[in-house]
Order: sequence, then C-alpha cells, then structure tokens
Amino acid sequence: MTDALQKLREGGKPAMARVLARLESHARDTETITLLDAAYAAPKGQSLGLTGPPGVGKSSLVNVLLREARSRGLTVGAIAVDPSSSRTGGALLGDRARLSSLDPSDDGIFVRSMAARGRLGGVSALAYPAAVVMQAVYDLVLVETVGVGQSETEIAGMTDSVMLCIQPASGDSLQFMKAGIMEVPDLAVVTKADLGIAARRAAADLRTALSVTESESLPIHVCSAQSGEGVGLVFDAILSSLATAPREKRSDHGLHWLKAAITSDFGTFGWSAVSELALRKGAETPFTSYERCQNALMRSLSDLDFIEEIPQ
Repeated sequence: MTDALQKLREGGKPAMARVLARLESHARDTETITLLDAAYAAPKGQSLGLTGPPGVGKSSLVNVLLREARSRGLTVGAIAVDPSSSRTGGALLGDRARLSSLDPSDDGIFVRSMAARGRLGGVSALAYPAAVVMQAVYDLVLVETVGVGQSETEIAGMTDSVMLCIQPASGDSLQFMKAGIMEVPDLAVVTKADLGIAARRAAADLRTALSVTESESLPIHVCSAQSGEGVGLVFDAILSSLATAPREKRSDHGLHWLKAAITSDFGTFGWSAVSELALRKGAETPFTSYERCQNALMRSLSDLDFIEEIPQ
C-alpha cells in the first residue's frame, strides 16, 4: 500500500474529496495513476450499481440504503451520476438535494455527484476510477446511474452487482421480456411500495415475464423509501448478491474500462492497434495499462509525417 493510499484512508472526507477532484482534473497524471493502481490492488469493499428509468426513485432509495448501511456498522460511499445538458455540458446534480438529510459530520458516509458529460450508457467516464478509489476506503460503494431506458447497460461493466429499480405501473409483463437492461441485474426492486396494488402488480408482472427467460431466478423485492417498508430485506438481498459475486469480474471490469478509455481518446482504430497490449489478467492494473497504451499511441501519432503538412 502506497503512502498516498494510506493518507487517503486516514484523511476522512476532505482527503477523499481532494483525490476525486484531482481525478477529474488530472486523470492521466502519473501521481493519479499510481494512486489508482494502489487502490485497485487493495480493495476494502464492494460496489453495487443502481439503475432504472427516470423518476423510479433511485436517489431516494440510495438515501435510505446509506442510512441502513450505517445502522449496520458499514462505511459507505455513493456516486450519483446526473445527465448533462447537450448545449452547455452542465448538470443540475440534483441527487445531492435528496441526500441532504444525511449527517454531514459522519465520516462513514461519502457522497459524490458526477455529470455524465454526454457519456452514453448511464454513467460518467470517471465513475469507474472513482469507484475504485472509494472501494479502497469504504465497505460498500453505491453507483447510481442516470435515468436509463432498455439499452443502457454500462453499469454492469463496472460494479460487482447490479440492482434494477422498477416503478409501479411502468408497463405489462411484455415490457420486462425485452432484451437489454433485463439481462443485466443481479436483483430487482419495485420501488414506491406505498402505492399498494400498483407495486404488487409490477412485481407480479416481472415474475411472470422472468419465468420464461434465463433470468427466472432473479430475486425480486418491493420496498418504499418513504415509509421504510422492505428496506431491510432489500439490504439483506444486496449483501447476499455481493457475497456471491465472482471476484474475477473485477479483471473484466478493468478491461472494459480500458477499452472504453482508449476508444474515447483514440477511436476504434486506436483500440485495434493496442488491443494485444491491453490488460493482461494478473499482470498490471487497467490504469497502468492505459498509460502504457496511451504513450505508445502518442509516439505513433508523432511519427506520422502528414501531421506536419496539416495547416495550422
């Protein structure tokens, strides 16, 4: 464990805030990558992704799950990703408003909002490295995606388990049989149980739909963030899901992030050029691998004669 990681673990919220701010402003610096390597190699906790459509109540559910985790003696961090404006690039980051009831003096809770910044798939480009850093400090890390539809499944490529949140009266059983998001979760939660019959009907429709698919064993729960109904059972299901999550998924997550990062910076041709140099399981972290691949690509680009011919 590096000195930087030790200081992060001992520095509380201010230290975590500084590290995440540096991650956003100097993501490719050697100092940042060194810390990411150390955090990747020494995880303390596990991560859960929460996904679902806009308005389903993900932020409210995160709020009560944070309190439930603390009541059980667990330290917990949360990353809330908000959609960005296509015109200005800004984001409201309104999830923090729903989490305002948490005790700001409690060092066992840390919440970070991030803008998606046009990234498709429901998460921010920095969400994975931020989650890696937070997992090195907290027992549980919750990653809340932006409101997603049926095809945004990127959260499955970065967290140990995924929980799909379903809103009552969101469609019939046929709606749940469509491919995409339904192939991703490790458990499902019907929110707003205080709506009564509508919530129970949604759970029944989901069970009917899953009975004819490969996901028929998916655990389904009903809860209400407003009344607290079912929250304890949902948290038990989360812990059970995390306990059985394959550890080898983390290597896959690293490779997933590496491919997305290289493709974002250098395009699909860039990834094709370095894919054989990419993360080798057990050999190095995805962040060191990215630095090595980036340097190789930059050297290749600097050797191209045509660059000197481009009008300035």
